Amino acid sequence: MRRVLTIIGLVLGAQAVGGFLFAWSGLYSVAASKPHWPPVYWFLSMAMRNSIETHAAFVDDPPDLDDPALIQRGAGHYEDGCAPCHGAPDTARNPISRHMLPAPPFLPGHAGDWTDKQLYWITYSGIKYAGMPAWPAQKRDDEPWAVAAFLRRLDGMSAGEYRRLAFGEAPPDGDRSALADLKSMDGPTRAVLDNCARCHGYDGAGRSTGAFPRLSGQNADYLFHALRAYADGGRHSGIMQPVAAGLDDATLRALADHYAGQTAAPYPPPPADADPAMLELGARLAESGDRGTGVPACSGCHGAGHDPRYPRLDGQHAGYIANQLRLWRKDVHGDTPLSRIMAAAARNLTEEQIRALSLHYALSRPRESAEVEEGRVGAPVQRQ
Repeated sequence: MRRVLTIIGLVLGAQAVGGFLFAWSGLYSVAASKPHWPPVYWFLSMAMRNSIETHAAFVDDPPDLDDPALIQRGAGHYEDGCAPCHGAPDTARNPISRHMLPAPPFLPGHAGDWTDKQLYWITYSGIKYAGMPAWPAQKRDDEPWAVAAFLRRLDGMSAGEYRRLAFGEAPPDGDRSALADLKSMDGPTRAVLDNCARCHGYDGAGRSTGAFPRLSGQNADYLFHALRAYADGGRHSGIMQPVAAGLDDATLRALADHYAGQTAAPYPPPPADADPAMLELGARLAESGDRGTGVPACSGCHGAGHDPRYPRLDGQHAGYIANQLRLWRKDVHGDTPLSRIMAAAARNLTEEQIRALSLHYALSRPRESAEVEEGRVGAPVQRQ
C-alpha cells in the first residue's frame, strides 16, 4: 500500500510540475481569437455552472418577483447595462461582445436556463474571467433582484413588450409639454436627458408603479447634489451610479434645473380604498413622529419651507417611498450626511409605519399645486 501511495504521489507531482512548465512556457494561447480546446471548454463550463448552483443555493428567498415596479426597474437597467453584451428582443448583441471568450450569451431565449436565485447570484456576484462584473453597489441586494425579476420574463418577450418595459409608454400630455421646453438644450445634454426620461419621464413624473422617483418640482440643489453623490459612489446604487458617473457638473446641473422646473407634471390619482386609519397614522407620524419608538417627525426636514438639502415628499409615489424607507432602515443607502441622518431616523420604523407614511405623502400635494383632491378617500388630502 505504501508503494502504491508513493507511485500515486509521484504521478501527481509530475503532473503538477508538467502543468506548471506548460503554463510557464506560454505555449497555451490566451488569445480570445482562438477557442479553448474542447476538454478545457468542458471543464471550465462544468466548473462555472456547478459553482453558480452551489452558491445560489444559499441565497435568501426572493422578494415578490411579480411586482411590476421591480420588473420595470430591472428592465430600465438591462437596456443600459446588459443589452449591449447580452442583446434584447429588439436588438442583437454588440459585435464586439461576440468576439469575447467566452462570448456573453444572447439572453432572450436563454435566461430560463437559470433559476431565479441563480439569476440573482450571477447579477450580484459576477463571474471571474468571463467579463461579467459584480454588482457595483454590493450593499444594494434589492437592485439585482429587480434585474432577476425582469430576466425571468425575458424568454419569449416581444420587441414591443421589451420597449414598453425598458422605455416606458408613449409620452403623456405632461411629457409633451416638457418636450416643448427642451429646444434650447444642447445635443449632448439632451441625449443624456433622453436616457433619463426612459425611467423618469421628461416631466419627471416617473411611472405609476413607483418603480422610479418623482423628480418634478424638487429643489434643483437637492437634485444636483443627489446626482453628484451617485456619481461619486457616496450614495449607493448600481443602477444610478453608472448613469451619473460619466457626467460633468454642468450636465448634472442642467438635468437638475430641468426637473426642478417641471412643476406642472400631473399627479397620479389617489387610491379609492385608502384606509382612513392609515392616513391618520401617516399624518401623525409626519407631523409629530413617535416618541415611544424614537421615530422623529418627518416635517422637521421635509415639511413646509423645508431645508433644500432634503427632498420634497409631497406627491411622491407610495411604493418608492416605502422601498426607500426600508433601505434607510437597513442602512445600505450610502455614507453621505443625508444618508446618516436618514438611517438614524428610519432605524425603528415598523412596516405599518412605513406603509402609513408612504400613503400620507403620496396623497399630499405641495402648497403651490393647483390640484384639489379633498374628500375622495375618506379624509382630506394633507397640504404641506
